[in-house]
Amino acid sequence: MAASKDCWVDGLTFGQVLARTVERFADRDALVFPQVAVKHNYRRLQLLVDEAALALIGLGVKPGDHVGLWATNYPQWVILQFATAQVGAVLVNINPAYRANELAYALNQADITCLFLTDCFKGCSFPGVLADVCPELAAGSLPSAACPALRHVVSIKETKPPGMLSWSEFCRSATKASPAELQRRQAAANPDDVVNIQYTSGTTGFPKGAMLTHRNLLLNAYYAGRCLACTEDDRICIPVPFYHCFGCVLGTLLCVVHGAAMVIPAETFDPLATLAAIQSERCTAIYGVPTMFIAQLTHARFAEFDLRSLRTGIMAGSPCPIEVMRAVAERMGARDVTIAYGLTEASPVVTQTAASDDLEHRVSTVGKPLPGLEVRIAEPGTSNPLPPEQPGELLVRGHCVMKGYYKKQAETAAAITPDGWLHTGDLALQTPDGYYRITGRIKDLIIRGGENVYPREIEEFLYTHPAIAEAQVVGLPDARYGEEVSAWIRLKPGAQLTAEEVRCFCRERIAHFKVPRYVEFVSEYPTTVTGKIQKYRLREIGIERFDLHQAAQIKTA
Repeated sequence: MAASKDCWVDGLTFGQVLARTVERFADRDALVFPQVAVKHNYRRLQLLVDEAALALIGLGVKPGDHVGLWATNYPQWVILQFATAQVGAVLVNINPAYRANELAYALNQADITCLFLTDCFKGCSFPGVLADVCPELAAGSLPSAACPALRHVVSIKETKPPGMLSWSEFCRSATKASPAELQRRQAAANPDDVVNIQYTSGTTGFPKGAMLTHRNLLLNAYYAGRCLACTEDDRICIPVPFYHCFGCVLGTLLCVVHGAAMVIPAETFDPLATLAAIQSERCTAIYGVPTMFIAQLTHARFAEFDLRSLRTGIMAGSPCPIEVMRAVAERMGARDVTIAYGLTEASPVVTQTAASDDLEHRVSTVGKPLPGLEVRIAEPGTSNPLPPEQPGELLVRGHCVMKGYYKKQAETAAAITPDGWLHTGDLALQTPDGYYRITGRIKDLIIRGGENVYPREIEEFLYTHPAIAEAQVVGLPDARYGEEVSAWIRLKPGAQLTAEEVRCFCRERIAHFKVPRYVEFVSEYPTTVTGKIQKYRLREIGIERFDLHQAAQIKTA
């Protein structure tokens, strides 16, 4: 399906959209990074992007080259996102949590020729990790035997070890390039060109690189912004990581498309810095996955901050608990906050509630499909449609669907049908009024003694207990029933609760086969860098803790 006629970005590239926004909103704030005292308007952003684009050409980056960006949230991330697009290169987002084996996989699987990196993340030295992968770098003798495609490494900061360029040294490469060559490349860019490779989160198996085009990403940013009723007067607080589609599509691109200001609280998520940025920059919108909102709402200093400027935002990335959604609306003041559902392979948003939707729809559904997208509820494992209100796998077709996985034809064929339907792997149903409700993931479905148990349903129920701040439910192997329900619970500050009290609370209100046999209290969950909880890790921990290895073997056999 085509985009609607009023979608002005359709048919344009990143560079063309940025240029038009600069024409309209040159003096408005574009990039705001309070912790590093950076505030650029759109005119200044364009100048920095052009300088970096010329520097890429001067460095020898050619159209179609893959440029890796392994970094946390920093001004240079945004600059490179647009600069690589200007020169016809493909930006490859690399997870900041990656270590040597994972980095080597990404560098080689994506055929990265030029790598930009930051200095450290959570105490880990990025140059040190890279040295483990490419020991030849320190001697300045790239390419490396381990990464034969890699030619250049650039620090996005001024600190850098031997063999790398600093950011300022990189920028001086701009003098080697011709502005006419940059203009030629910009003119040659096509909206259907791949501009970005984003790796799936890798919570299971090796990550796959989703190939996304200018059109994929710009239309997603445009329509997601429309759901927020976003304008150039908005100032959006973006604590989510840029490496993930939430940050670099719904964050950076959405702001550029609509002329809004990006406010980045810190290089990595910090609840206190986020609250402070909302107050100091008078942010009108706030983004986050549920765990981020919970961290802010439960912070000891939450009451100190004036958040009255907030009106909207996006909560996405993982199922959004109803009680958390209500707290964001009532306690943070973001009464028009929206829920978005999607996945990397869909650029990412498939469905979204609107700021104008009533609270009931915004706490109990994931909204309606973005314009130009078709959604089908199908029998799992097929593309056969199911009757309305019957749960099945959610499939999507339209402008959001990726071109495929890079160098993974078999995986692409398994994900996208010949007639264009993308399998999401998520279970959903359509409500009578045309909204969609996610009921779980196919692989997260617990089958206990022949009964289908949806973790999301039990999690939502556990959130109604006054002592529970967060709950995650996973299936653990069981020799008798195949699987048993386990609940991993984080209590609110000062609250006390026992496992038996949790079970009693459940027995009184939900079916017996949904009552958790295993109840564990935790202070934190294993997560990806984006804050997505790794349920497969909870399962692994549970098998170890309760000595379920034999039952696991029976279930696998």
